[in-house]
Amino acid sequence: MNEKELAQKSVEYRKKILKYIVGAKAGHTGGSLSCVDVLNVLYNNVLNVSPETFGSPDRDRYIQSKGHCVEALFVVLADQGFFPESDLETLCKYKSHYIGHPTRKVKGVEQNTGALGHGLPIAVGTAIAAKMDKKDFRVFTLLGDGELPEGSNWEAALTAAHYKLDNLVAILDKNELQITGPTNTVCNTDPVDEKFESFGWAVHHVNGHDFKQLNETFASLPFTAGKPNLVIAHTIKGKGISFMENQGKWHHGVPNPEQYAQAIEELDNALTLV
Repeated sequence: MNEKELAQKSVEYRKKILKYIVGAKAGHTGGSLSCVDVLNVLYNNVLNVSPETFGSPDRDRYIQSKGHCVEALFVVLADQGFFPESDLETLCKYKSHYIGHPTRKVKGVEQNTGALGHGLPIAVGTAIAAKMDKKDFRVFTLLGDGELPEGSNWEAALTAAHYKLDNLVAILDKNELQITGPTNTVCNTDPVDEKFESFGWAVHHVNGHDFKQLNETFASLPFTAGKPNLVIAHTIKGKGISFMENQGKWHHGVPNPEQYAQAIEELDNALTLV
């Protein structure tokens, strides 16, 4: 998919994320909007996985560690054909499988996640298994910068370097905000690139909303043979909606009818400029 097609697709994804969050009257709006461009590129241009190959042992694995932003993942998986998009009408409803975190009850979801700091350790274990089984599939995981201080992440980072997991790709959605405030005041992890490099990782920075940069970055994997890969994606929380961007209150804010109408109008206008 070329950059224009990706840009158009992301506008569609953002409209759907808002639609289903408004319908559910719940969700993690800001973080879903910050990471959806990364998911767009991964599922449309990078990952070797589809509804038809989801059971194949050779498929690439994607594990969303920042599970609370599941609305972005659900919208992308529906677009890929893993399940009918109409299923999302039940988001967060009684007895629905489409709950507020990823669950393996939903086709396309590799692992149950949501508790902070679990995605990277699971991804490391999966990447080790691939090496042991002499499989060529890659393992991708998306971390939130708010969950990065969890100790399990750093144990996993150390282990990944020890086992030379160049088939592992961690992507950090670095939007600089978490539920209780800016990440650098809650528990600062900067300089995060130097920390991972000191563990033995190969690190690349990228604008997480620039499709050209994202395509080029993922096309250059592995960055260094024998080293796990970290992509630090610099993003904007609430990206695409003027009154949500860089506003912590939209971590799990739900737009009222007037705000929703304004957001959709802004996205429709954005689509005309692509």
